[in-house]
Amino acid sequence: MPIVKLNNAYLTRLTGTDIERIRASLPMMGSEVEREEEEQTDVQFFPNRPDLYSAEGTARALRGYLGIETGLPKYEVKPSGISFSVDPKLANIRPYLGSAVIRNVHMDNAMIESLMGLQESLHWAVGRGRKKVAIGVHDLDRIEAPFSYIAADRKTKFVPLDYEREMTMEEILLEHPKGKAYAKIVEEFERFPLITDAKGRVCSFPPIINGELTRVTENTHNILLDVTGIEPRAVGVAVKILCAAFVEMGASVESVNIDGVVSPDLSPDKRIVSVSACSKLTGIPMTAPQMTELLMKMRFGAEVIDEDRVAVEIPCYRADIMHDHDVYEDAAIAFGYDKIETSLPPSFTVGKPHPVQKLYSLVRNIMVGLSYIENTPFTLTSGELSYKMMHRPENPAALHVLHPISEDQTIIRTDILPLLMESLSINRSRELPQRIFACGDVVEDLVTSPKMAAASIHTAADFSEIYAVMDAFSQMMSIEYEVRESSDDAFIPGRRGDIYVSGEKVGVFGEINPDVLVGFGLEHQAVAFEMDLRGFVEGK
Repeated sequence: MPIVKLNNAYLTRLTGTDIERIRASLPMMGSEVEREEEEQTDVQFFPNRPDLYSAEGTARALRGYLGIETGLPKYEVKPSGISFSVDPKLANIRPYLGSAVIRNVHMDNAMIESLMGLQESLHWAVGRGRKKVAIGVHDLDRIEAPFSYIAADRKTKFVPLDYEREMTMEEILLEHPKGKAYAKIVEEFERFPLITDAKGRVCSFPPIINGELTRVTENTHNILLDVTGIEPRAVGVAVKILCAAFVEMGASVESVNIDGVVSPDLSPDKRIVSVSACSKLTGIPMTAPQMTELLMKMRFGAEVIDEDRVAVEIPCYRADIMHDHDVYEDAAIAFGYDKIETSLPPSFTVGKPHPVQKLYSLVRNIMVGLSYIENTPFTLTSGELSYKMMHRPENPAALHVLHPISEDQTIIRTDILPLLMESLSINRSRELPQRIFACGDVVEDLVTSPKMAAASIHTAADFSEIYAVMDAFSQMMSIEYEVRESSDDAFIPGRRGDIYVSGEKVGVFGEINPDVLVGFGLEHQAVAFEMDLRGFVEGK
């Protein structure tokens, strides 16, 4: 979750109350206050609430929660008369565009910092590191409509932000800090996305960098907003959140015509929810009028239909509301989790250790006895780390995350050894030797199973060392095994072996391939073994 830095003076000005009351309320709204300073408060919000990733969004929610201003925010969108055209050649590159014109902007330093922070947070939470969505904010008074979103020649030149000389788009990817950071998103394409004005001047090279021509400063009063991406819903979400934040700054929003489609649409979604279902799910007894009042505190529009039904209008920026249960959760937040009466569960049970956890406990005791330190890696990882960096073929049985929060968390792990290699890479500046192990669940073909791995790195690490460790582990686990020649390219040929139990392959061990070590930035020899534990769970 990103850290949202809130300027105290700006936040209190937007909210209409003091910073102490604000700080006391933030945890009850689902945030975590990370740091309290004289001029700034740093907080974390869950990734499902990107509308709160700015002082403007936080203040809007706080005014409702504190009863200062409740109900649905209204947004008037007038036509700007400005149009955008989208090049059909972008269809397989970066096809989707959202835009808006923001008028009567009067920004001080706090506002500019808040806008920049919101932009970067949206790049992370909604844009998945700019791949899914990238945002451009431009001084509209320095360019001329109509605007074009084109697939441009890679040799096209312009002056990128923070530079004084013209560079080709290829040079930007090689030399500019933002180019080097995000080049992988577009470098494979023959042509690059580019936004230009009526005179052919470059506004931005999405998702990499804006042009210096349209830099936003304190003297900027009219803004052209562009949001490009590969997923239309995500593009729309980012546009709506940004427009709503600008309105909180005191600006007005005007629409843009994009090849006949009007952007943005800031009208609310509507649904009818059940009072009894909300009470049953949350455990909070409430009537329709009470539920309506609670929802208005969370900035919904709400009106009683009858004793069990409430008509709800959902603000345009609330992309997280996908089910009635999401509305019920907000009603519970408005009520206050601290006000819900505590009670004992109606049934009484006696627990016992799960067989898999008993197995993990045994593995831990053995490996700690062998002088290895336990590591606890994440369950989510990436195909890049698990397969490409390990010189292993991709596992077709891997379970992919539908909407990953980052490029580093795209699959559920199928192996544990790659994550230990990553840990060694992170700690490569630490003293040697390092001997670590981990045990936990992996998922293949929608089946969860237990696995363990161990790795050792130091100047004298060799095959005999890891063979001895694997053998000691197997003996203490009462595993009768045999070793056969391995073809796992994560290890050095001739210094690797597959572990078989009852004729079935259950693991591998050996010296790590030097190419794998280089990929992880490791400078010393490393050895490792990994073992599938499915056959050793009690009752199986």
